Amino acid sequence: MRRIGVAAGFATLGLGLIAGLSASGQQGSKPVFGNWGFDLAGMDRSVKPGDDFFRYANGAWFDKAVIASDRTSTGSFVDLDIQSEGRVRGILTDLEIRKANLTADEKKVRDLYRSYVDTARIEQLGLAPVAKDLMAIANLKTHDDIAKAMGSVEMGTQSLFRTRIGVDDKNPNAYAVFLRQAGLGLPDRDYYLIPEPGTVTIRTAYRPYIAQMLTLGNVADAGAKAQAIFDLETSIAKLHWTRVERRDANKTYNPMSVADLQRFAPNFPWTDYLAAPGIPGVKEGRRQVIVGENTAFPELAKLFRATPVAVWRDYLTFHYLSSNAALLPKRFDDARFAFYGKILGGQNEQLAREKRGVRFVGGLIGENVGKLYVARYFPPQAKAEMTELVRNLLNVYRNRIETADWMSPETKKKALEKVASFTVKIGYPDKWRDYSKFVVREDDLLGNSTRGSMFEWERDLARLDGPVDRSEWGMSPQTVNAYYDASLNEIVFPAGILQAPFFDPNADDAVNYGGIGAVIGHEISHGFDDQGSKYDAKGVLANWWTDADRKNFDTRTESLAQQYNTYSPLEGMFVNGKMTLGENIADLAGVTVAQAAYHLSLNGRPAPVLDGFTGDQRLFLGYAQVWRYKAQEATLRQRVLTDSHSPPQFRINGAVRNVDAWYAALGINAGDRLYLGEDQRIRLW
Repeated sequence: MRRIGVAAGFATLGLGLIAGLSASGQQGSKPVFGNWGFDLAGMDRSVKPGDDFFRYANGAWFDKAVIASDRTSTGSFVDLDIQSEGRVRGILTDLEIRKANLTADEKKVRDLYRSYVDTARIEQLGLAPVAKDLMAIANLKTHDDIAKAMGSVEMGTQSLFRTRIGVDDKNPNAYAVFLRQAGLGLPDRDYYLIPEPGTVTIRTAYRPYIAQMLTLGNVADAGAKAQAIFDLETSIAKLHWTRVERRDANKTYNPMSVADLQRFAPNFPWTDYLAAPGIPGVKEGRRQVIVGENTAFPELAKLFRATPVAVWRDYLTFHYLSSNAALLPKRFDDARFAFYGKILGGQNEQLAREKRGVRFVGGLIGENVGKLYVARYFPPQAKAEMTELVRNLLNVYRNRIETADWMSPETKKKALEKVASFTVKIGYPDKWRDYSKFVVREDDLLGNSTRGSMFEWERDLARLDGPVDRSEWGMSPQTVNAYYDASLNEIVFPAGILQAPFFDPNADDAVNYGGIGAVIGHEISHGFDDQGSKYDAKGVLANWWTDADRKNFDTRTESLAQQYNTYSPLEGMFVNGKMTLGENIADLAGVTVAQAAYHLSLNGRPAPVLDGFTGDQRLFLGYAQVWRYKAQEATLRQRVLTDSHSPPQFRINGAVRNVDAWYAALGINAGDRLYLGEDQRIRLW
C-alpha cells in the first residue's frame, strides 16, 4: 500500500458581506485589488465580453502573467497558495527563533520540518534508511508474498489496488473498507494508451526514468527491467475503468465479503492482502469490503497471477524508490523532478527544499500547522460571521428549489429536506486532531514519513467498527480550497480560501458575491450535481427523485456536458464534458445563486455604479477574477486528462453563457461567440 507522505432568514442578507465579515480585515482599508476589489488593469477591453469573457476580464493580466520557474501555473489560487506557504514558513521560522518553551505540538512541527530540510544528513545516510525495505522486497518469493507487500502500509510501495477506510455511502453512520483500482506510475490510463503527441512524449520518457531510478537503487539490468515494468503498467492501464466510469456513485458501490471477493476475483490472495495492514475481521471471515471498479478486478487479478514474481519485485522496488525519492539523496530527488516535474508537469525548476518542507509537514500533521495558522491569521469571530453568510446562501438555494419550474412537489420536498440538513464547517475544526501518538525525530526523515502514514492508518483502523466522527475535516485550515462531502452532506470552507480575491472585507459587495458567494453556491450545488444528487438528506446513497424529474434533470445535464465537449484548451484536445460534469453543474449553479443572493442583499436598493460598472457587471467580473489562470502546456494537458474541473477559462465562459443575468448585465447579443439562444441555455437551480 503506497505510503501517503502525506444555514437564518432572508433578512440577514440585507447586511451585505462587508458587515458580516469585517473581522477579517480593517474597515475603511483599501481592497487588495483596485478601488473596489477588482483588477481593472487586468482587463482586455478590446475583447467583447460576449466573445470571450475570460479574456475581457483577465486578458491583459494573462498576457503579462509570468509563470515562476518553480511553478507550473499562476493565478488566483496559486497566489494564495504561495501566500499560505509563506505564512507557514514564517511560523516555522518563529519556532526556530524561540527554540525553547515550545509546546509539544510546536516542537513536533519544528522537528518534522527540520528532518526534511536537513539535506546534509540525508546525503550522509545514503540508502541506509531504505536498505531494510529494499531487502524485504528482494526476498519476496511468491505471489502471496507480493500481495502482502502491496498491502503493507509500513513498506509504502505501489499496489494493484488502493485500500482506504471511509464513510459507507449507504450507511453514513458507519465506516467501511473501500477497494479501488490502482497500480500506475503515470496519472491516468490515457497516458499509456492514447496517441495524442504530448502523452506519447511523456510515456516515451517514462521508461528511461524507470531505468534511472532502478540504476540509482543498484538494480542490475535496469533497462530490460524498466521495459518489463512499463509493459506491465500498460497492461494494467488497459484494464482500468475510465475516469467517467469511475465517477458513477452507484456503479462503484459493490459491497461483498472477502470470501465473495475471492470467488469473484480468484487469482489474487485477498485475505493476505487485506490482513497485511491489520484490517480486523479479515482472517475471521467477517469483514465486508466495498469494491469500486468491479469488472476490472477479475482481470487485474488474472494479470497479477500471470506476471512473474521477479517482474513484480522490480515493479515494487521502482515504485518504492520513486515514491520516496524526495526523502533520499539529491540524485534520487533530482531524477524524480526531471521526469514528474519537468516532463510531466512542465515545471522548469525544482521548488526550494524549504518550500517543499512546508508541504511535507502539512501533509503529515496539517492540523498542528493549521492550529498555529488560524491563531495568527483567522480570528474566531470571522468563522461565526462566515457561517452566517453560508446559511444565507442556503436560504437562497432553498428559494431557487421552491421556484424551479421543472421539478415536481414530491421531489422538491426531498430537495428542501436536504438543504435543511446541510452541515457547515468554516475556517478550522472545532476539535483539533491529536497527534500525540505520532513520534517525530528530527534526525529520521524516512522514519517520520513511515510513522506518519502508520499513525493515520492505525487511527483509521481504531475507528473502523465505531461511530462516524462528524467533527473531522478532510482539509487543513491553511488549504486554499473548499469541498462538499456527499455522505456527510456537509460543505467545508477552510480559512485559506477566505481571502482576496475570493473574499476581501474591504471590497465591493458585488465582487465578493462573485467570489466567495459563488464558491459557497458551488459547494452547495455539489449536493445537487449529477452524482451528489444521488445522496439523500442523511447522506445515504439512495434515490429520492421521481422518475420523471430525474429524467428531466439528466436531460438538462447531458446538454451541459455536450456544451463542454466542444471546448478545446489545446490543439487536438477537448474538455471531457462527462468527466467534468459535476464541477460544471456546480460552477453554473454557484454563480447563478450568488447573483440572486447579491440582489437580495440590496434589499430593494439600487446597486451603485463604480467606474462605470453596474452591480451585476462587477459580480460577473469578480467571478471571472477568481478563476484567472495561466499554465504550462504540460500542466494544462494533465488537467484535461485527469481533472474533474474544466480548465479555468471554460469555468468562466462555460458557466456565464448559461446565465440569463449575464446577458442582461453585459449586453450580450446574438452574433457574439458565447451567445446561446434562450432555449439553448441550461437552467438548473
